[in-house]
Amino acid sequence: MDINKLDLRGDAAAVTPIPLPGDSATQRAIRQSAHGATLGSLMDDMPAGALHRFVVWVVGIGLFFDMYEIFLVSSIGSALQHDFGFNRQSADFKLLLASAFIGMFFGSLCLGSLADRIGRRKAFVFNLVWYSAFSLVGAFSVNADMLVLCRFLTGIGVGAIYPVADSYLSEILPKERRGRLAAWAYTVSYVAVPLVGFLAVWLNPLHVGTVAGWRIILAIGGLGGVFILFVQHRLPESPRWLLARGRVDEACAELRRFAQSAGMSLPAVISEGAAKPHAMGLRERIAVLRQAPYGRRYVMLGIFHLFQAFGYYGFGTLASTVVKSRGFDVTDGTLFMALSFLGYPVGSLLSIPLLNWVERRTLVITAILSIAVFGFGFAYSDNTFLIVAFGVLTTCASNVFSNAYHIYQAEIFPARVRSTAIGSTYALSRIVSGSLPFILLPVLNQHGPGAMFGVISAALLIVAITVRALGPLTTRRSQDEINPV
Repeated sequence: MDINKLDLRGDAAAVTPIPLPGDSATQRAIRQSAHGATLGSLMDDMPAGALHRFVVWVVGIGLFFDMYEIFLVSSIGSALQHDFGFNRQSADFKLLLASAFIGMFFGSLCLGSLADRIGRRKAFVFNLVWYSAFSLVGAFSVNADMLVLCRFLTGIGVGAIYPVADSYLSEILPKERRGRLAAWAYTVSYVAVPLVGFLAVWLNPLHVGTVAGWRIILAIGGLGGVFILFVQHRLPESPRWLLARGRVDEACAELRRFAQSAGMSLPAVISEGAAKPHAMGLRERIAVLRQAPYGRRYVMLGIFHLFQAFGYYGFGTLASTVVKSRGFDVTDGTLFMALSFLGYPVGSLLSIPLLNWVERRTLVITAILSIAVFGFGFAYSDNTFLIVAFGVLTTCASNVFSNAYHIYQAEIFPARVRSTAIGSTYALSRIVSGSLPFILLPVLNQHGPGAMFGVISAALLIVAITVRALGPLTTRRSQDEINPV
C-alpha cells in the first residue's frame, strides 16, 4: 500500500492510499471515509504484525511482575507473621496488606497520567523500573516498618503501570484483534498469581543459609526492571499519542514501523496545511473529560472503580484468611490459595475467545455477577473439594472480568486524554483495595464469610448496573467511531 498524502484532522492524520490487489484491510480503510483513511483507521485495519506481537509480549511480561507484586504479601503473610511477629488481627498486619494498595492509589493518581505527557513507551519503562527497584530493596528489610515503606513505594510504580499498559495496547492493536491480543498480554501477567502462590508454599518454610525464603520471593520481583532495560530500545511509541501531541513526523515513522512489520510498505508522506494537534496540559485534558460523551463515561468509570475492587481484590487478598477462619491451618490455607489462584491464568485464557464472541460491555457485566455467585458458593462450602472448586471458579470469573474491563476502559476515551482518564479513576480502585482489610476483616471476624461476601456482592451489583446504564458499546468498532470528538 502506498500513501501519497497526509492531512491532519482532529486526532488523526488523513491519507489517500493506493490499495494492493486483494488487500481487504486496506479496502475497508478506503471505504470508511470519502476523504481517505485516517492514521487511526490505518492502525485499526492494519493486519497484526511482528511488532504488534512484540509489544503484546513485552507488556504482558511487564504486567506479570505487576501481578506478582499485587499478590505477593497475601502469599507470604504467614512467614512475615513468624519473622516480624505479626498477628492477623493486628493493625500492623492490616497496614502491611494495605501499604502497597495505598501506594498504588498515589501511583495511579499522580503517575497514571504520566503517559499522556511523556508517552506510552517511556512511562511504561519508568514505572516498571521504579517498582522493581523498590521490590528488591524490600527484600533487605530489617524490620516491619522498612518493609511497609518499601511496599508503599513499590505500590506507587505498580499503580501507575496498568493505566499506561491499557492505553498502549488499545492504541496500537488493530480493532479486529484488539480484544484477543490484549487478552494474551493479560494472560501472560496472570501466570504470576499461581506462581507466587506456589513459591510461597515452597519457600516460606525455608531458609537458604541465613536468608529467609520470603526475601527470595520479594527479590524475584526486581527482575522486571532488568528485563525492560534490555528490550526498551525496541519498543515503539504509540503513533496515536505522537499525533495527538502534534509530533507528526514521528507518528508517521512509527506508523511505517508497524506497517512494515505487518508486510505493508509505507513510503514518505507529505504533510498538508490543516491545524496540528498540540500538547495538552492537565486543565485541557480535564476539560475534554467534561465534554459529551466523555463526561458520562468518566462518571461511569469512577463509580466502576470505587466498587469493582471489592470483588477482584477482596477475594484475592483475603482468600487465605477466609480459609483459615473456616478451620484450616496456615499451610493448608497457603496451599489452597496457590491452587485456587490457578484460576487466574485459566480465566484469562478463557477470556480470549469470549472477547471475540461477546460484546465487551456485556462480558464485563456477566463476569462481575459471576464473581458474586461463585463467591457465595465459596463462602458456604463445607468441604475441601468445594472450597477449592469455588475458589478456582471465582478467580476464573475475576480474570474474564479483569481482561474485559481493562480493554473496555481504554477504548472509551481518545488518545489525548486516555491515560489521564484511566489513571485518575483507577486510583479509586487502589485506595478501596487498600482499605478492604479494614472494611472486610471486621465483617469476616464478627459475622463470618457469608456476610463478607454479601458486602462484596452488593458492591458488584452496583458495578453491573452502572456499566449497563452508562457504558457504550465498543467491540469491533474503530477508535474514531467510539470517540467521535
